[in-house]
Amino acid sequence: MATTAREASTVAPPASLRLPGIVLGVGLGEFVDGILLHQIMRWYYLLDSNGPDLPYAHPDTVTGLRMNSVWDGVFHAMCWLSLLTGLGLLHARATRNRRRIWASRALWGWILTGWGLFNLVDGIVDHHVLGIHHIHAGPRQLWWDIGYLVLSALLVAGGYLLQRSARSAGRAV
Repeated sequence: MATTAREASTVAPPASLRLPGIVLGVGLGEFVDGILLHQIMRWYYLLDSNGPDLPYAHPDTVTGLRMNSVWDGVFHAMCWLSLLTGLGLLHARATRNRRRIWASRALWGWILTGWGLFNLVDGIVDHHVLGIHHIHAGPRQLWWDIGYLVLSALLVAGGYLLQRSARSAGRAV
């Protein structure tokens, strides 16, 4: 499907979709993490400590559950702010043809990249450096955490390749 010069001038180039896409991806990654893993599957909470580092935050106690509910709420507020910021950035960069931008491989590639980057930072910092929670606590928690990092790296790589395919095809969408 060829893009005319006039159509091309109304669509944001892939580079200008980088920041909005990454910020949107961070927000979406946060929401999937918080809603799916924290709330629906209840594998962990934000400060779910399995050791003596944060005994007051263990969700098996009323105090710990209250503390984790508050911090999971703060986490969800950050998710919301990430999405609003990403939408604002996208709106500022979008020209006339917003429907084409939402269908853009470049935008969705950057969104997947942002999602994976959020997961990588979360997995490295929260799971391994700080140890404030793990993906699925128990005897195989290291393997769950490593799997999370591998999936995150695949999201970054897949997103990067998707957005590059839009650029290498000579179009933003």
